Amino acid sequence: MELFPAMTRFYEAIDDDVRIGTTHISLYMALLQQWNLNGGINPVIIVRVTIMKVAKINARYTYNKCMKNLHEFGYIKYIPSNSCIVNSIVYLKGLQ
Repeated sequence: MELFPAMTRFYEAIDDDVRIGTTHISLYMALLQQWNLNGGINPVIIVRVTIMKVAKINARYTYNKCMKNLHEFGYIKYIPSNSCIVNSIVYLKGLQ
C-alpha cells in the first residue's frame, strides 16, 4: 500500500536523472513537506528562510541555484518574489 505517492513519483522521476544531486532532493522534500502541511494544495506559498532551514541549506546561492535547476528540469514551476512582503510561489509538478 502506497502511503505517500507524491514522494514515490518524485523518486521514480529522478531515478535516471544525473543532473539531480542530494541538495536538489533535500530541497524538493522540503517543498513536498510544505505542500503536505498545506493540505496538498498546489501552488504552495513559500518562505525562503523556512524552506532553507528544513532543507538544511545554509547558502542563499545554493538555494537559488537548486530552485532554478528544479524549475528548468521540469520538477517544479517556481515563481520567485523580489519583494520582502510578497512570498514566492511553487507549483509541484506531477502530483496528481
